[in-house]
Amino acid sequence: MSFTVAIDGPAASGKGTISRAVSEFFGYAYLDTGLLYRATGRRMLQGLDAVEAAQGLQAADLEADDLRTAEVGQAASRVAAIPEVRAALVDFQRAFARRSGGAVLDGRDIGTVICPDAEVKLYVTAGDDERARRRHKELCEKGQEVTLEEVLDDLRIRDARDSARATAPLKPADDAILLDTSAMTIDQAVAQAIKVIDAAQA
Repeated sequence: MSFTVAIDGPAASGKGTISRAVSEFFGYAYLDTGLLYRATGRRMLQGLDAVEAAQGLQAADLEADDLRTAEVGQAASRVAAIPEVRAALVDFQRAFARRSGGAVLDGRDIGTVICPDAEVKLYVTAGDDERARRRHKELCEKGQEVTLEEVLDDLRIRDARDSARATAPLKPADDAILLDTSAMTIDQAVAQAIKVIDAAQA
């Protein structure tokens, strides 16, 4: 039996951490759909046409060790605004979502476009300053030299592009449950998400 949990939200809101944790808790498969766009963006930076990069994406492309860099993040946001790129990746995501045993997908348009019939839809958010602090800490721990101001600017540019694109803009689904993690610990946010999913299964 399939059971789909769609978790959307802007960068560094905590959606990835929450998604991984709830997938482990319930034993569901997990897909970070942002990696599909990051891998496509990375291939574009290497010189490929964005649509060809998406159509030829391989599982190995999702394992590259530089997918979390700021440069690849911006490239991902650019390719995600291309309708043909999104179309090339939709089928993969929908098939994953309906696999037997349950699935958790996180991204920007899971509850609105990819899985509008998902049993659970969460929209995870946090304030700009808090998201920038989290992402800055993450990048610094990976050895990248970047200022907090640069990270904040980068996040705001991506948010604006993701929210304004014509195809599948970043926004909560009408029936999504909002989870603001600004003042939450990871454990508190995960516990809240688990509570929502438990209620949907009851």
